Amino acid sequence: MPSATVRLLIVAVSAAVVLAAAGCGKGEPPASTPQFASGAASSAVPQPGSAQLGTAPSASAPAASSVPVPAGVTAGIVIYDRQAGAYVLQQKPSWRFRSASLVKLLIALDYFWDKGPAYSVPAADKPKLQIMLQSSDDAAATGLWKANGQRDIVTRMVQRLGLQDTEPPPVSQPGYWGYTAVSAADLVRVYQYILDKAPPPVRDFIITNLHATTKCGTDHYDQSFGIPSVFKQPRSAKQGWSGFGDNPATPCVPNADLPADAGPAFVPAADPNKPDMMGEVLHTTGTVGENDRYIVAVLSVHPDGTAFSKAATNLTKITRSLPLPASTKL
Repeated sequence: MPSATVRLLIVAVSAAVVLAAAGCGKGEPPASTPQFASGAASSAVPQPGSAQLGTAPSASAPAASSVPVPAGVTAGIVIYDRQAGAYVLQQKPSWRFRSASLVKLLIALDYFWDKGPAYSVPAADKPKLQIMLQSSDDAAATGLWKANGQRDIVTRMVQRLGLQDTEPPPVSQPGYWGYTAVSAADLVRVYQYILDKAPPPVRDFIITNLHATTKCGTDHYDQSFGIPSVFKQPRSAKQGWSGFGDNPATPCVPNADLPADAGPAFVPAADPNKPDMMGEVLHTTGTVGENDRYIVAVLSVHPDGTAFSKAATNLTKITRSLPLPASTKL
C-alpha cells in the first residue's frame, strides 16, 4: 500500500486539479474539490463460475531493471509475462494515479458480470461498449456509469478482482468517473482477469475491441501514444488522458504521425520524484506479442500545464525503453 504521505497527496486534490481535468476521463464536472475515499477492499471474490484470480503483483518484488523517466514526470510501470508467469518489471507499481479513461475497463467488466451464461450484449448496448473501448468515448462511458451504479461499479470490481490500490471517485462527486484512483499493478490485475479468468464471451468481446483501438479518440485527441506507437501487431491498448482541455490544440488526424521526439533530458527513475496531482495524466495499458503474451501498464502524471503533445512524446519514450524483446517493437 502507498505510504501515508502518498495517500495524503492523493486526498489533497485541489480545486485547480478539478478545473484542469477536462479530456478523456472527464466524467461530469465536479461542483467541489474531490476527495478520495479510503479503505478499498483487497480480498478477491470468485467470479461466478470461475476460480479466484491468480497471484497478484507484489510491490516488494525486485524489478528486473528500471527505465528512465523525464524530469518532472512520475510513472508507475508494470510488465507481466503471461507465458513465463513472471513479472518483467515493477517500477512504482502501487503508486496511485487518477484513472482517466482506464476505469472504462472496469465499467465494461461490471456490465457483463451478471449476464451469464451467454453474456450476450443487447443491440442497444453493443455500439456503446465498442466505441467506449475502441475510441475511449466519454458519453458512452457516462451512460453506462449512471445506469449501473456509478461509484458502486468500482467498489464491486475492487472486491471481485482483489484490487489493492483502486478506489472509487469522491463520495461528493459520484459522476466523476475519471477520478477513480488506480495503479499500474492493479491495471495488470485487471488484464490478468480479462485474459485468464473471464468467461470466454467476455474475454473475447473486450480484448477484440482493445485490439481494434482507433488512432483518434471521439474527443479528437490522438490516442496512439505509448503502446500503439511502439509495438507491432498483435497488440492491444486502452489509453487514458486527463487535464488537457476539452479540445486538443491539434485535432487528431487518422493517418498523421505523433510529433517527433523533442524530448527533455532524462533522469534515473530512482531519483526523487514526488507525484503532482495537479498535473496532466497520460496512461497507456494493454498487451504485446502473440497470444497477448505481455501485459503492459504505464501510468504517468506530468507537471501542471504540460501540453498534450509533450506528454505524449514523453510517455512514448518511456514505453519505447521498456525491457521487452526487440521483435515486438516497431
